[in-house]
Amino acid sequence: MSAPLVCAIGTTDPWNAAGLGLDLRALTECGARPLMVVTAVSAQDARGLQALHAIPQAMIAAQFAALRALPVAAYRVGALPGEAIGAVAAFLAGVAVPVVIDPVLGATRGGAFVEESGVAAIGRHLIPRATLLTPNCDEARRLAGLARCDDLATMSDAARRLAERGAAGVLVTGGRRDGVAFDVYFDGEIHVFEHPLVATEMRGTGCLLAAALAAALARGIGPHDAIREARAYVRGKLERSIELGGMRVAE
Repeated sequence: MSAPLVCAIGTTDPWNAAGLGLDLRALTECGARPLMVVTAVSAQDARGLQALHAIPQAMIAAQFAALRALPVAAYRVGALPGEAIGAVAAFLAGVAVPVVIDPVLGATRGGAFVEESGVAAIGRHLIPRATLLTPNCDEARRLAGLARCDDLATMSDAARRLAERGAAGVLVTGGRRDGVAFDVYFDGEIHVFEHPLVATEMRGTGCLLAAALAAALARGIGPHDAIREARAYVRGKLERSIELGGMRVAE
């Protein structure tokens, strides 16, 4: 059986330590054939986001149109400039396959992809398109309008609130307690996924997780097993990460 087609939608990164370059690699490693739609070009390094150039909405629409003849099995959405949120959301409204949305608000080392108006637009327009929404704790806190999101109770609260905005499933990532890393998934009920903490801070973990999830869903794997598979994939990357230019990245 041929690998399913998965389209990554997002922003480039010169290092390919995050963003579309890392998405394409992860999708391939997780059994999918990657496609892509570029919504912005970024200049990022170990100091953070240095510059961001948004692709015109007409060009974004043209890229989507160029893929219309292909049987895309899933979409994975990453960092978007504010100008692109409406165009991407409008396209996703017409698709009937899984959509994994990683609502990236800023770069790991600093710098924002969207202003506060963009955060609100993600909540209004993108979250309702998500089969699976994968914010980290800080993204979940901001999107859900909470004062904090850093333990099981507050992560669960954030997941419920984001599901109320229309996401079919919400996976809040980045929980830490007593040597254990855990994520909270809400699909009408709370589920906790955990494993021993890997004491490594690596750039691009959110990209890797969302891409692995999209590949698994495209292959017909159910959400719970997809989460287990994707978390194991990211953990392996953490354990084998390398030093590059002053930060840890996927090998």
